[in-house]
Amino acid sequence: MTRVESNNSAGSPRAGKQLRQQVEVVIVTGLSGAGRGTAARVLEDLGWYVADNLPPELIGRLVELGASAEPPIGRLALVMDVRSRFFTGDLSVVTEQLRALGVRTRVLFLEASDDVLIRRFGFARRRHPLQSESADGTLSAGIAAERVRLSAVKTAADLVIDTTELSIHQLHRKLEEAYGGGAPAALQLTVQSFGFKYGVPLDADMVLDVRFLPNPHWIPELREHTGQETVVSEYVLSRPGATDYLHTCRHLVDLTTNGYRQEGKRYMTVAVGCTGGKHRSVAIAEALGELIGAESDGSADVVRVVHRDLGRE
Repeated sequence: MTRVESNNSAGSPRAGKQLRQQVEVVIVTGLSGAGRGTAARVLEDLGWYVADNLPPELIGRLVELGASAEPPIGRLALVMDVRSRFFTGDLSVVTEQLRALGVRTRVLFLEASDDVLIRRFGFARRRHPLQSESADGTLSAGIAAERVRLSAVKTAADLVIDTTELSIHQLHRKLEEAYGGGAPAALQLTVQSFGFKYGVPLDADMVLDVRFLPNPHWIPELREHTGQETVVSEYVLSRPGATDYLHTCRHLVDLTTNGYRQEGKRYMTVAVGCTGGKHRSVAIAEALGELIGAESDGSADVVRVVHRDLGRE
């Protein structure tokens, strides 16, 4: 019998350990109402894979699966709090298990003052998860019980953020600084052409109207072509005011996206409209997308150009 040996060592214990050592885990915990949900959403926007209240016995398995996935899951955020029956307030078992696997593990603890937590629960009209377990069943008693239960976790945390005086955007920036990997915050920009006669896109953050440009529809040799074709785009962009308008729009997009980043927003849709969404809006959207991509300073990691109504006629 001929024995065939594979040169692929990806499945070997040593290779598995090397893969796990490339994984980062941040455990997100803290007081109820202090911003764990916001932190989870921010980390997800930053490229972390977020798992909420995963049983401890499955954490190691998730790390293994993530490390061997294609592409690998290199950054994993685990949200753990007192809502889970698996969480006793002691994270040492979880962190020791992960570190034994060679995984870089950090603990983020979020807290806030009692009066702010009480106000937040009042706005949300929710009960505190430990409120019913307290002696008098009050919100204050539930918060106090949670502080006691999580005191050891807070002491052992790598980063403690007090959200008492923080807005959502300020918390967003703190988390970006700590877990963004040092890269500038990325914004995903979509440039979408559309036809006004079919309605303005509901998800548009900025609407540009190019109906002031001559309509190629009324030129017989251009009518059957679209704004994606050179013959139409050259005609549209050569009309008086077209180039000035295009660069003005580029400047407006810059100003807006810079403001969005400061406010923690990571998605923007610029809608460019003409009458039918076939000629002018398509040509300008293509040109604007190309201009943004060519002049990008790296702050926008994705620039997509889509045409909602092209072919609809």
